[in-house]
Amino acid sequence: MKSICVFCGSSDSVHADYKAAAYQLGKLLAESGIRVVYGGGKTGLMGRVADGAVDAGGEVIGVIIPSMNTPALAHTGITRMDVTPHMHARKARMHELSDGYIALPGGFGTWDELFETVTWAQTGAHEKPVGLLNARGYYSPLLAAMDHAVAEGFIFKEHRDAICCEAEPHQLLNAMNKYAHPHEAVKRWMREE
Repeated sequence: MKSICVFCGSSDSVHADYKAAAYQLGKLLAESGIRVVYGGGKTGLMGRVADGAVDAGGEVIGVIIPSMNTPALAHTGITRMDVTPHMHARKARMHELSDGYIALPGGFGTWDELFETVTWAQTGAHEKPVGLLNARGYYSPLLAAMDHAVAEGFIFKEHRDAICCEAEPHQLLNAMNKYAHPHEAVKRWMREE
């Protein structure tokens, strides 16, 4: 993977451990020679991911919409900022620039980006790894909901298992580097649905 898109929250009102995990991930990606693609913000986990990568000498591309491209929100210290006309174009651009995806803790926007990416993998639109950085166990309730959906027959186990999840950035990156796309499950899902 030469480029990873990071989805994450922009709120500053979160536990310091989440911010530390975001910074560590950005730093690790840069030290690993992996370009960071993200939402372009300077607040919350967004800002910390970018700061970690920039501090380690990495390349960081922000993708932002005009209403968020303001002095209060946009990061000015990154390599490049791509401005797209709307959210749909923003997500498409982030996907286009990336070889893999990591979701850090976040809210509705992060979940939207995560689930769109997972759905695209499920339908065969891409074969890129998707990971969750489960800092402070943030994603444990969501993982339990996914497991429940598998048990109830709404999600194939192969699709659930294809989502890499680790609590530490190094472990997550290692898991994503070993990712194998569930081709047979994609074919089966497309036939059955």
